[in-house]
Amino acid sequence: MINGKVYLVGAGPGDPKLITVYGMECIQQADVILYDRLVNEELLKYAKAEAELIFCGKLPGKHQIIQDQIHQLLIEKASQGKTVTRLKGGDPCVFGRVGEEAEILAEHGIHYEIVPGITAGIAAPAYAGIPVTHRDYASTFAIVTGHGRAEKGEDQLNWSALAGGIDTIAFYMGIGNLPYIVSRLIENGKSPDTKAAVIQWGTTAKQKTVTGSLKEIEVRVLEAGITHPAIVLVGDVVGLREKLRWFQEAEEKQLVGIGRV
Repeated sequence: MINGKVYLVGAGPGDPKLITVYGMECIQQADVILYDRLVNEELLKYAKAEAELIFCGKLPGKHQIIQDQIHQLLIEKASQGKTVTRLKGGDPCVFGRVGEEAEILAEHGIHYEIVPGITAGIAAPAYAGIPVTHRDYASTFAIVTGHGRAEKGEDQLNWSALAGGIDTIAFYMGIGNLPYIVSRLIENGKSPDTKAAVIQWGTTAKQKTVTGSLKEIEVRVLEAGITHPAIVLVGDVVGLREKLRWFQEAEEKQLVGIGRV
């Protein structure tokens, strides 16, 4: 049986125009596309008419297709000699389980490539007018999972290092865990007055941003009705938003993008 090839592709953070040129080529050439929930479905319009589209979306605690089934599909389709694009939101190497999928493919002798994408932890703040680094405010930046909970035995984060040694922290998948994140940072020395932002559906027309200090961000998120998907950003760079909020102002004036989908 002739093996095909699998492309593990980052679709970017939501705005379909933020996919890479190579990522778009992988969509256009694919015989099969397995795509996740956070992939903008506008991108699927560029697939071949005969391409097989398989939704592999996941909600917190609710999976359309479990990870083992995704592995089996990748193996099965590639083993049929097909070109397979595994399309993931953001960058596939940032909490995208690309390491697990690449390992399985390697074990089965299936050729693959990893195609990087723009990750939400940088792009969503940028669209909210918040650069994650700045010469005056932040020289260090960390991307952190927001899932872990100590009571569930899942929290392996070095909170003292995060609170004391990192200027800007982006928590992925942390909106449901926000009270725990805030408490752990403050317990480990982060000032309650540190600026924070929560950005929902970053880089899309549905983008919504809430800001405040660490001690008040939970209340502001509840008041605004922010839910997943959202990035939690902590650091003094959040204070630049009022001056740099280009995307929101441009949308209000209908000036966003050149031919934006």
